[in-house]
Amino acid sequence: MIEISHLRNDLDGLRSSISRKKFDCDLDALVESDLKRRVAISATEQARAGQKAANSEISQLSKGSPEFLAKVAEMKELAARIKELEAISRQADESFQEAFMTVPNIPHESVPDGKGEQDNQTVSTWGDIEGDFPNSIPHFDIPWLDQMIDFPRGVKVSGAGFPFYVGEMSKLVRALINFFLEEAGNNGYEEVHSPILVNATSATATGQLPDKEGQMYLDQNEEVYLIPTAEVPVTNFFRDEILSAEQLPVKRCAYTPCFRREAGSWGKDVRGLNRLHQFDKVELVKWTHPDESFEELEKLRTDAEGLLQKLGLPYRVLLICSGDIGFPHSKQYDLEVWAAGQKRWLEVSSCSNFTDFQARRANIRFRGEDGKPKPLHTLNGSALAIPRVLAAILENNLQPNGTVKVPGCLNKWFPDQYIGNKNLS
Repeated sequence: MIEISHLRNDLDGLRSSISRKKFDCDLDALVESDLKRRVAISATEQARAGQKAANSEISQLSKGSPEFLAKVAEMKELAARIKELEAISRQADESFQEAFMTVPNIPHESVPDGKGEQDNQTVSTWGDIEGDFPNSIPHFDIPWLDQMIDFPRGVKVSGAGFPFYVGEMSKLVRALINFFLEEAGNNGYEEVHSPILVNATSATATGQLPDKEGQMYLDQNEEVYLIPTAEVPVTNFFRDEILSAEQLPVKRCAYTPCFRREAGSWGKDVRGLNRLHQFDKVELVKWTHPDESFEELEKLRTDAEGLLQKLGLPYRVLLICSGDIGFPHSKQYDLEVWAAGQKRWLEVSSCSNFTDFQARRANIRFRGEDGKPKPLHTLNGSALAIPRVLAAILENNLQPNGTVKVPGCLNKWFPDQYIGNKNLS
């Protein structure tokens, strides 16, 4: 959540900042709700102060005296009034907090204005998309692909968007995961193996709730969600804790399967590996000092870019505009890889700075030089999402004999130089 001083001391500035994003919230109603809450809390505190004074007075009176009995009756009325005021205060606070949770994070000043993805800015590119891809076809049209990525049986077992990876393709997926984790370790990220189910408190802390309820799978009996990304459990690792400034930045990486309903997705954009309901991903998460978070964002982006460069996959970096940036995000880069067969860009990573938005919701703080706890900043980035990276490898490296050349950086885990059945080309 945002710092409440923005609401109380700079309403016009907050209104202007939020107007840059695609999210709506009634700030005037929120201000009124905050005022009601503060009035209710003040009335409760005054009543408690009166009760304390009455307690002091009654201790000076003789038990059984008319004054004593009158004061006892007064205290009973006061106790009942306090109970009533506490209920009003509690309700007012709950109503305010529920509404306050709908306020999105403030976009950083360096985020360009825009209404949607068409206004995102390309800030850098790597590789030659006009290069030599004479054999490229969309990965879902490769003749032997259905022997190694079985979509129909996935539909039979689970539904659309849950494929089986078979034989050598399963090993290649595992090689990509191992490569991403090892590179993250080389860049100073400590690996964690996290849960893939989270409770509503965890999802609320990272900003998935209330915002993306329709995109997550919910177990209604246990009231837990399948994670859409490892960002959710890993960020919550330090929920309700205070770190020391000397610990920062803390850097963690995690491999998990991820689950997204992707409601409403259809058409050519969801064919093959382009959009799945279950997919594998390695995530990078940072907890940083507020003064260093945007510098750490650039480093995070560099870490993700390095993976694509070692895989030899052309890509571009987009600075996401205010109208396309996410609910909890302050600044966001997307990395898109070039899929030569489809002749289109596929997003494989988002690198984001949430400033103190998630930290306030999760109550994650650090102790500054003055010894007082204050919210730190959280960041995360995909490094990388497997399916679309795999799609680009298949399309960009398709050989004349129908096989696909495997990037050399994966040979440690996948020693064969090629994958595929040339007899079915």
